[in-house]
Amino acid sequence: MLTAAVPIIELRGAIPVGISLGLSPVHAALISLIGSMIPVPFILFTIRRVFNYLKKTKAFRSLVDKLTHRSLSKSKNIQKYGVLGLLVFVAIPLPGTGVWSGSLAAALLDMRFKWAFPAIFIGNVIAALLVMMLSSEVVKIFS
Repeated sequence: MLTAAVPIIELRGAIPVGISLGLSPVHAALISLIGSMIPVPFILFTIRRVFNYLKKTKAFRSLVDKLTHRSLSKSKNIQKYGVLGLLVFVAIPLPGTGVWSGSLAAALLDMRFKWAFPAIFIGNVIAALLVMMLSSEVVKIFS
């Protein structure tokens, strides 16, 4: 669960870890799904205030600008397609996509929580199913 809450690794890395530790693919996916959703409300509600505070400091201004620019440049389809774009962005299990990036993009694009959270959740469920099926097949091949 904690592995899934870590940025970059997220659910995509936590499911294979859970399976390799002996969990069934379904249990690994469920636990990873719960863990990966833990940071979402915190990101959606607080990241803009945190970024605004950090922008006032010399040490973090460039980092915040870089993260903001990178997130907004990746979120063109989210801007274009709205909630559906966010759902697909989170659902695609590739590097640079996922819950953390999707939550950050939704917060920076001022998406309302009542639309962003369900889109992120459904996208994360889709990603969990894809990664679970892929991980299960890899385990079968090497067993």
